[in-house]
Amino acid sequence: MSSKKPIKASGRRKVGPSRQLREGLIIATAALSGCEGIQSTLTPRGPAAESIARINWIMFWGATAILLLVMTLALYAVYRHPRKRRPISGNGMIVTGGVILPLVALSALLIYGTHGMSNLRHEPYEGALRTMRIEVVGNQWWWDVYYWIGDQGTNVITANEIHIPAGFPVAISVRSNDVIHSFWVPSLAGKIDLVPGKSNRILLQADRPGVFRGQCAEFCGAQHARMALFVVAESPHTFATWLAKQRLPDSTPVHPILQRGQDAFVANGCLECHTIRGLGKAKLRGPDLTHVGDRLFLAAGSIKNNPANLAKIIAHSQFVKPGSAMPSFTELDSDTLQSIAAYLWSLK
Repeated sequence: MSSKKPIKASGRRKVGPSRQLREGLIIATAALSGCEGIQSTLTPRGPAAESIARINWIMFWGATAILLLVMTLALYAVYRHPRKRRPISGNGMIVTGGVILPLVALSALLIYGTHGMSNLRHEPYEGALRTMRIEVVGNQWWWDVYYWIGDQGTNVITANEIHIPAGFPVAISVRSNDVIHSFWVPSLAGKIDLVPGKSNRILLQADRPGVFRGQCAEFCGAQHARMALFVVAESPHTFATWLAKQRLPDSTPVHPILQRGQDAFVANGCLECHTIRGLGKAKLRGPDLTHVGDRLFLAAGSIKNNPANLAKIIAHSQFVKPGSAMPSFTELDSDTLQSIAAYLWSLK
């Protein structure tokens, strides 16, 4: 009589359906948390963004309905009792369910989506503010912003921030100085490409005041991920006040530390790339710094704007934004660095 060795039970424990459900809910909750934020198409704050969100939701629920129908039919076929099954006579059901129904459903979604996107491409630019034009120019890896007021020339030049009056459509033209970029502020509008040698345009409108983050949405080099911009929507009165202040040139420093900072700024060749209106000859190889102290962020959204970070980006720009055109001024002593940072912070 042969003896049989006992079979050892596997060390793995079976995972019950309840645990699988809990794990699935945890994963789904984590995934859904990414649907909300400062750069989400699901939180529209303007007419164009609302149209895009509506198209997304209709596409989503249409696809969900088709998926549920297909899964219901599949489960019915799998779990139907064998005795109740019978051969299908003819090809009517196959043609209806496999060709006609998908064709009708997908064509309806396609027509709706195409019509909606066509309306966005032919927005009513004639309704935009005619007293002001804004041009955004993409660079590696930052944004120039030009304002034309009335029939005059360029009145205001700033960088990485676009101020607009809330509740009014503003036409913005976009172009690139180097490679292809893509202008995208998800909460306000769709994407528009910035192509070298060509000017495109897009309509921005914010329903209410707020700060809306945008991003270059076309890979443009090493610091593409750090090429952000911010749209600041303000009440018409606040916007008019901001615009009037931006048109003013740099004021003469009144404090000795600020004067020392301005002198060091000039002595170290900063005006070879940057412009401060009223101080030397205008050059725009780098962002205009005339009112840099008023901005929310530095280096196109890389770090918040404050005196400490101003000093940091001057001394260690290649650490903050590796590959950028600005060198690190590590040779500056602490007093000189702090005085330059204080001077730039005072430019408001």
